[in-house]
Amino acid sequence: MGCFECCVKCLGVLPYASLFATILLYAGVALFCGCGHEALSGTATILQNYFEVVRAPVETLDVLTMIDILKYVIYGVAAAFFVYGILLMVEGFFTTGAIRDLYGDFKITACGRCVSAWFIMLTYIFFLAWLGVTAFTSLPVFMYFNIWTLCQNTTVVEGANLCLDLRQFGMVTIGEERKVCTGSEKFFKMCESNELDMTFHLFVCALAGAGAAVIAMVHYLMVLSANWAYVKDACRMQKYEDIKSKEEQELHDIHSTRSKERLNAYT
Repeated sequence: MGCFECCVKCLGVLPYASLFATILLYAGVALFCGCGHEALSGTATILQNYFEVVRAPVETLDVLTMIDILKYVIYGVAAAFFVYGILLMVEGFFTTGAIRDLYGDFKITACGRCVSAWFIMLTYIFFLAWLGVTAFTSLPVFMYFNIWTLCQNTTVVEGANLCLDLRQFGMVTIGEERKVCTGSEKFFKMCESNELDMTFHLFVCALAGAGAAVIAMVHYLMVLSANWAYVKDACRMQKYEDIKSKEEQELHDIHSTRSKERLNAYT
C-alpha cells in the first residue's frame, strides 16, 4: 500500500505539459539532426559525382568544407538540446512540486523565481533560433524540389536547354563552371540515382523536425509562463499565510499573557 501511495504521489506532481513538450522537442531535434546529417552527406555525394566539385585545400573554405562544418554543428545541436530538455523537465518537476506543496515544508524561494524567469528568456531565444533554422532548412528543400520537378518532367523539358549552375547558388566561385544541363548524360544519371530522391525527402523530414522543435519551444513558453504565474501567486499566498500565522501567534501570546496576569491578580 505504501508503494502504491508513493506512485500516486509521484504521478500527482508529474509535469505532464513539460513532459509532452520535452517528447516533442526530442522528436523534432532527432528528426532534424538525423535527417539533416544524412541529407548533407547526400548533397556532398551529388556535388562530387554529378557536378564534379572537388575538395579544395585545407586552408580554403569551399562548399564541401562548409557541409562538414554543418555536420559538426548538428552534433552540437543534438547534444545541447538533449541537456536543455532535461533541465526544463527538472524545472517543471520543481515548480509543480513547489506549487503542490505550498503548505508543506517546501517553500518557494527568490532563487527559484529567478531560475524560472531565466528559462523563459532562454526558451524565447531558442524559439527565435529555431525559427531561423526552419527558414534556412526551407532553402535546400526549395532547391531540391526544383531539381526533382525537372527530373519528373524530363519529357516536357527535352527540347529546352535548361542548366543547373552552382554559381547561381553561390556554391562555387564565378570562375568555376559547375553545371548540369537537362540534355546531358549526367542529368539523366542524376535523376535516375537514389541520391537525389533520398536527399530531397531527407531535407523535407529535416524541415518537419525543425518545425516540430519550433512548436515544442512555443509549448515550453506557454508552460513556463503559466508556471511563472502560478509561482508568483503562490508566493503571494505564502507571504499571506506567514503573516496570518504570525498574527495568530501574537494574539495567542497576548491572550496567554492576559490570562496569566488575571490568574496572578486573583491569587
